[in-house]
Amino acid sequence: MSTDPGPPTAGRARSARARSARARSARWAGLVGAVLLTGAGWLGGALPGPPPPGPVGTPAGWAAVGCWAAGTVLLVGAWWSLRAGAPSTGWAYRTAGLWLVPLLFAPPLASRDIYSYACQGWAYAAGHDPYTTGVAAAGCPWLDSVAPIWRDTPAPYGPFFLLLAAAATLGGGLVGVLVGLRVLAVVGVLLAARCLPGLARSAGVPTRRAAWLALASPLVGVHLVAGAHNDAVLVGLLLAGLLVLVRRPGRPVPLLAAGVLLGLAVAVKATALVVLPFAALAAVGGRYTWRALLRDGGRLAAGVLATLVGISLLTGLGLGWVAGLARSGDSEQWTSPPTAIGFVIDYGLEAAGAAAGAVPVIRFVAMLLLAAFLIGLWWRAWRSLRRLDSGGQRGEDRRRGEGGRPGESGRPGEGRQRGKNRRRGEGGRRGAVAARPDADGGRSGAVPQRSSRDRATVPRDVTRARLALLGAGLALAATVVLAPVFHPWYATWPLAVLAVVATRTTWFVLPAAVACFLTLPDGTTLARYTKAPGAVAMTVLVLAGLVWATRRPRVRKGPFLTPSV
Repeated sequence: MSTDPGPPTAGRARSARARSARARSARWAGLVGAVLLTGAGWLGGALPGPPPPGPVGTPAGWAAVGCWAAGTVLLVGAWWSLRAGAPSTGWAYRTAGLWLVPLLFAPPLASRDIYSYACQGWAYAAGHDPYTTGVAAAGCPWLDSVAPIWRDTPAPYGPFFLLLAAAATLGGGLVGVLVGLRVLAVVGVLLAARCLPGLARSAGVPTRRAAWLALASPLVGVHLVAGAHNDAVLVGLLLAGLLVLVRRPGRPVPLLAAGVLLGLAVAVKATALVVLPFAALAAVGGRYTWRALLRDGGRLAAGVLATLVGISLLTGLGLGWVAGLARSGDSEQWTSPPTAIGFVIDYGLEAAGAAAGAVPVIRFVAMLLLAAFLIGLWWRAWRSLRRLDSGGQRGEDRRRGEGGRPGESGRPGEGRQRGKNRRRGEGGRRGAVAARPDADGGRSGAVPQRSSRDRATVPRDVTRARLALLGAGLALAATVVLAPVFHPWYATWPLAVLAVVATRTTWFVLPAAVACFLTLPDGTTLARYTKAPGAVAMTVLVLAGLVWATRRPRVRKGPFLTPSV
C-alpha cells in the first residue's frame, strides 16, 4: 500500500476545497443567524409603543431572547471564522448582502433610538428647535415609543442629520418615517461599501478582507441597518471623504469636495472631528512640509467650515447642536471604560463611608487623556511622513550620484529594467501594491509586511496613505475607548477605517465581536443587569491592558507610525 502523499498540487486542491467548504458553511450559518435575529425582532424587538418592562416582559419574551442568542452566536461565529478574508471580494459583498436581506424586513432591533430620530425630525419639521426643546415638550405624536431617558433631552446630533430626519417624516405616519430612516441608513452602508475597495487598495490591504470585516460584521446588519442608526450615514461620509483625499491629494477641487463630505459627516455626529487632523495629512500632495500642510490642509478645512456654516444657515439652527452634546453622557454604563473605573472607585468610597462622585471626574480625566493621545498620535504620524520623505529624497540623490536619471544605475538600461521589474511587482501602476486576482475577477492587494526588507518595496504612495488612514482609525478607536458612553454601534466607526489599513486585525475585530452580545432585541443592554460585576471586570481588563502595554517589548524606532498594527 503506497504512502505517497501525492503531488503538491493535490494537497493544494484539498486545501482549496476545505477553504471553500468552510466559506460556504459560514455563509449559510450567517444567513440562518440573520433570520433568527429577524424573528427575535418580531417576537420582542423594539416595536412601536411603550417600551416593555424588560426583555421577557411580553408573552413571547423568552422565545425572542432565545432566537436572539442563537442568531447572534451564528452570525458572529460566521463573521469571525473568515476574519482573515473572504474567498474573494465579490463573495464578501454578496454574502454581506445576503445576510442583510432578512434584516431589512425586521422591526427596529436592539435600540429605540430610531424613535428619537423620528420625533426630533418631526419637531424640527413642525418648527421647533430640537436643540432647546425635548421631544416631549414639542408634542411628538410618537412619544410613547421613545425611551424615557431621551424624551426631555435636546438632540445631540448635527443639523445635517436633523434635516435628513425631517425629510424622512414626509413619509406620513410612524411606519413611513421608520422606512425613510432605514433607507437613509442603507444609503450610508452602500456608500461605505462603494468606498472600501479604493481605500483598501490605496493602503495595500486585501479588498476581500476589508470588505468582509467592514460589511459582514453583525454590528452593521443589526445596528446600522435594522437599528437604522445614523452612524451608517456618518461612516459612509467619512470613508467617501477619505477616499477622495488618498486618491487626489494636493488638488484644490478634490480637497474642497473632500472637505464637503467630511463637513457633512461632522454635521451628522461630532465624532467625525477627530478624523480631520489626519485627513489633513492625507490631503498633502508632494513633500510633507509645513507650508504644504497649511496650503492643502487649509483647502480641506475651508471645505469643512463652509459646509458647516452652510448647513447651519440652511437649517436655521446655528451652533445650538454643540450644547446638546453635553447631554449624550446622561447614560452611565460600565461598557464605557472611564465610567466603569468611576463605578469601582465609587464602590470603594461608599464602602469607606465617603461620598461617591468619581464617575464625572474619571470621565473628565479620560477626555484629557484622549486629547493628549490625539495630539501625540498626530505628531508621530507627521514625523513619520517627514522621515519617509527624507528617506525617499536621500535614495533619489544617491541614485543620481550613481549616474543617470532617478531609478537608474551607472550602466545604461540597468536602472530602467529594475524599474520595470519593480512596477510589475507593484501591480503595473504607480501607487499600486502587489496584487492578485480574486476568485471573482476582482483585485486584492497583498498585505504589506513590516520588515525592513518589505518597507523598501512598499510604494511610497501606499505608505503615505497607510499612515494617514491608520492615524484616523486609531483616533476613532481611542475615542470609542475613552468616551463617557459606549454603545455597540460606536464600534463601527473605527472598524470601517481599520479594516482598510490594519495588517493585524484581532485586536479590533475581537472587541467588535464581543460588542455584538451587549444588547437584547428590545434595546435593553446587558449592562443594566450587570452593573457591579461588569464594572469590576472592565476595570480589571483595563489594568491588564495597561500592564501588557508597559511590559511589551519596544519596537525599533523607524519611519513608520505603528509597525505592528
